[in-house]
Amino acid sequence: MKKKLYFCTKLKTIGKLIEKHIVLEDIDPVVLYGAGNAYLQIIKALYPKLRIVARDNVVRVLGDEELMANFEENIEKLRKHVLKYNSINEEDIIDIIKGGKAKEDTTKGVVVYNISGKPIKSRSENQQKLIDAYDKTDMIFAIGPAGSGKTYLSIALAVKALKEKKAKKIILSRPAVEAGEKLGFLPGDMKDKIDPYLQPLYDALEDMLPAVKLQDMMEKHVIQIAPLAFMRGRTLSDAVVILDEAQNTTTAQIRMFLTRMGWNTKMIITGDLTQVDLPHGTMSGLREAINILKDVEGISIVNMNEKDIVRHRLVTRIVKAYKNADEARRLAKEKRTIEMPVNVTEH
Repeated sequence: MKKKLYFCTKLKTIGKLIEKHIVLEDIDPVVLYGAGNAYLQIIKALYPKLRIVARDNVVRVLGDEELMANFEENIEKLRKHVLKYNSINEEDIIDIIKGGKAKEDTTKGVVVYNISGKPIKSRSENQQKLIDAYDKTDMIFAIGPAGSGKTYLSIALAVKALKEKKAKKIILSRPAVEAGEKLGFLPGDMKDKIDPYLQPLYDALEDMLPAVKLQDMMEKHVIQIAPLAFMRGRTLSDAVVILDEAQNTTTAQIRMFLTRMGWNTKMIITGDLTQVDLPHGTMSGLREAINILKDVEGISIVNMNEKDIVRHRLVTRIVKAYKNADEARRLAKEKRTIEMPVNVTEH
């Protein structure tokens, strides 16, 4: 089987020299070239007998065929390094070109690296359960309070699948109506109205992918972010699909969403059943789906709690306080029901 390369080359012979155009794929070339082309200058210095010119994501190289082959091999190692870590430095470049070795992971369990090169990994037992469930099953429900990392970690898993070519696209969705607001009453066109609801998804992606690359992926629809209503009628194949804030879906909406699943697709459904914004008396589609699908083979349900919260420590205390208040109200309601006198009509 022929090995697939994720950079492209064009070859031209000039006398005894060879000119190649190497097209870097899947990375932001600015990260590889460095600020003010500082890293590119280091690469040039390490290959003094080659003429190297870079523009956008195309590297033009002129020189001896044997030296050119070595350069091509190492530029691919550098590309893979940037793809994995979202960063590179002078030491990495010298190690790869001089020693032929990229740095090894010293941190275990890394899902992906953010744009600063910091590892994104599980920070709690339940977060690790989410990662394990993703590896074992194709549909995962991740239920937990705000700040428990369910959405951020889910998007990290999707980005990893995209980088490793295990998925061709990422599709992110949310119910477009939250907190009692209706889109029709908001100013602007449809995109202006929808974007504020989807901003948390943009935030997570911007933390994991360089801005230029993210913009390119969205323009090419490799990454799609859309309200839930836009899923109707679609078959979602070769993708990682994430439905966020699923507690605000109706039973009909989540049923429609779950049946969009196509071949070679993984679905992650996240939500917090303590933050349902649906009109009073309307059943949460997420709650119903969990009850119906909890014993279905191939579906995992991961429950998170306040111990998984990775935001400011006050968030954990706030979530716990509200949880206690909700429980107190529930018990008080039950007590009133029990103590309510029964009217007996005398005859």
